Amino acid sequence: MSFRHENEEGRDLRKPFLHTGSWYRMGSRQSSLMTSSQMIRDGSVSVLACVLIVSLGPVQFGFTGGYSSPTQSEISRDLKLTVSEFSVFGSLSNVGAMVGAIASGQIAEYIGRKGSLMIAAIPNIIGWLAISFAKDSSFLYMGRLLEGFGVGIISYTVPVYIAEIAPQNMRGSLGSVNQLSVTIGIMLSYLLGLFVHWRALAILGTFPCLILIPGLFFIPESPRWLAKMGMTDDFEASLQVLRGFETDITQEVNEIKRSVASSNRRATIRFSDLKQRRYWFPLTIGIGLLALQQSTGTNGVLFYSSTIFQSAGISNSNVATFGLGAIQAIATAVSTWLVDRTGRRILLKVSSSGMTVSLAIVASSFFIKGFVEESSTMYAVMGILSVIGVVGMIIGFSLGMGPIPWVIMSEVITIKSFTATITAFLVLIVSRLCS
Repeated sequence: MSFRHENEEGRDLRKPFLHTGSWYRMGSRQSSLMTSSQMIRDGSVSVLACVLIVSLGPVQFGFTGGYSSPTQSEISRDLKLTVSEFSVFGSLSNVGAMVGAIASGQIAEYIGRKGSLMIAAIPNIIGWLAISFAKDSSFLYMGRLLEGFGVGIISYTVPVYIAEIAPQNMRGSLGSVNQLSVTIGIMLSYLLGLFVHWRALAILGTFPCLILIPGLFFIPESPRWLAKMGMTDDFEASLQVLRGFETDITQEVNEIKRSVASSNRRATIRFSDLKQRRYWFPLTIGIGLLALQQSTGTNGVLFYSSTIFQSAGISNSNVATFGLGAIQAIATAVSTWLVDRTGRRILLKVSSSGMTVSLAIVASSFFIKGFVEESSTMYAVMGILSVIGVVGMIIGFSLGMGPIPWVIMSEVITIKSFTATITAFLVLIVSRLCS
């Protein structure tokens, strides 16, 4: 029985929400080889271009996370919010993300990776508009929930798509682009927050998704997803476009077919099956690393960095916050370059060690400040040390604990549609508790 026949039933029920695009598809089996070859040559798309387009999703993710920091004082003043009411606003994105995370696995499996990103983009745009035109806390909260729902889908779909299109020798570096894009989104929200009103900043927050939506029409669907759906012609055409016309993809085609056939045999599992090592071990690694990533408290630091810098004695806390975002983006870029050269484990060890030392410095500095006079030299020194500790924590996080857990999750977890719901949901619960 052929691969195509085995999956024929799925073709009628599960079609791509956004088709792979007739502009680069190979011709039918009856078309001449010359015609098909020319169509691929003219329409070749590099993996890097695809990654850059879908990375607009994580940029949106980061912009959502960073938005609350530079806008806290303005929103609280204009809408007369208390500290607790604004804290609810800052946290509601995680609540919405939990809902998006629950649905993300099934959405990505049934309508494709591109289709799920389209679905994620629409509530994000609506959410930003609701925040921008909010007259009271109700619209503000609704917009934040909608953003969170889109972010929940993005947080699963983008790493999976990148892992599925990336060549094996570039998977680590390209996988780290997800976290790099998040940090760029955070930095942009900090930077633009220095110059524009919070309503205008919300309008600017729609731009990543407004660019992402048309961009999705110019990139191929994941070859692995197409193969899983039994769309053999589209699967091979998509892979050929990603690897280039001159590349022989025969070996990779066979590997993907074997992998898909194997995953199909174990696609339907029960919770009792998690007792088997081949299921619980990678699931524990994936959930454990991502839970540890969130429990470091980095989200809390990034959400309220302006307040932290004010407590440390920094006069212009918003400028300091932007500097923190820029440092985070640079450190994450360094990690993206190092991950395939030094390995995942050593970067995680360096990252966790650096964060431990930095957090100890921050905790000690704020503790000591509570026992000295504000006019004393010691008070000023402790303020400087606390800033150094926060910066060191963000650098340590960006070098390992930030990007690498997402890379490892996409590499070790093979039953993605099943584990995505569990992993993303539990991680977002931890994120909510820690921020």
